[in-house]
Amino acid sequence: MEPVRIAMWSGPRNISTALMRSWGARADAAVTDEPLYAHYLQATGLDHPGRDEIVAAYETDWRKVVGWLTGPVPEGKRLWYQKHMTHHLLPDMGRSWVLRLTNAFLIREPGAVILSYSKVRPELTAEELGLPQQSELVELLRSETGRVPPVVDSLDLLEDPERVLGLLCEAIGVPFDPAMLAWEPGPRPTDGLWAPHWYASVERSTGFGPPRPRTEPVPERYQALYRECQEHYERLAEHRLR
Repeated sequence: MEPVRIAMWSGPRNISTALMRSWGARADAAVTDEPLYAHYLQATGLDHPGRDEIVAAYETDWRKVVGWLTGPVPEGKRLWYQKHMTHHLLPDMGRSWVLRLTNAFLIREPGAVILSYSKVRPELTAEELGLPQQSELVELLRSETGRVPPVVDSLDLLEDPERVLGLLCEAIGVPFDPAMLAWEPGPRPTDGLWAPHWYASVERSTGFGPPRPRTEPVPERYQALYRECQEHYERLAEHRLR
């Protein structure tokens, strides 16, 4: 069978790494962690934790990264799960290559994202949270393919992992594997060099944790940002798997 290259597009402070663990628990899947991050850091000059080490260790030419992502699947596996951050898609980067992948989207209620990410980066934009880029990609894929790609809401996934993962697998044309529901704790060789700065909770995990809906209000200083992001989120959530 032809290999399936799954591009899962998420924003920050979601359960994207846990979902990568889930796919990595399958014997038939290779996983890749944020392959465009080094290009993003070099192009923007942002001072993220471990920036210099990341830029030195990974390919920073996005075109070469794309060539790799659309090429042979690592280890001859049938599935290649690619964890992507949509904010890594900078305006001057081409988009047509995504049509060569099987795309899906992971979303989270933006108020929860803002509350979490603002503790690390207080000055936020909608683009940094990736929601405008998610909307852009969904519209591109709908225009080019005639259908909306699968959208997973993280709260739905945490409430019923088996059901939502089953729906996701069905939507992208691969069989569900119960191995996706649990994994061994600890780091992985496939984790990016940024893992020590961000992945502590995932490294302690052995499966998807219970859902934790937002209980705090969004601070006034982020209300305009929240409204902008909420518009994108609501449009995306209309298509979520349920």
